[in-house]
Amino acid sequence: MSEQIIYLHRSAPTKPAAGQPCNGCGVCCALETCPAARLRFWQKRGPCPALEWSAEHARYHCGLLVRPAHYFGWLPAAGEALTGKLIKRWIAAGEGCDCSAESATPD
Repeated sequence: MSEQIIYLHRSAPTKPAAGQPCNGCGVCCALETCPAARLRFWQKRGPCPALEWSAEHARYHCGLLVRPAHYFGWLPAAGEALTGKLIKRWIAAGEGCDCSAESATPD
């Protein structure tokens, strides 16, 4: 098993256990680029360029999901809601944590 160092906001929530509800910790998206982001950014490895910190909510969000028009500049405003729904389904948002990585904070 290899170790990888990722840097996240110090106020980010602790990564939940696999299967638990997503809390916006950002670990999964900082480690890997999801299939939707791979197509959008032509990038196979993380961190995902669409990983966005929300100071208001003290958590990370998927920019492709919450601001699709920002990442798909050609997207008309009328298509934003549908694109958000498709991205949500594609990345299984709301289905629970599927990241098996273990996280630790530095001492």
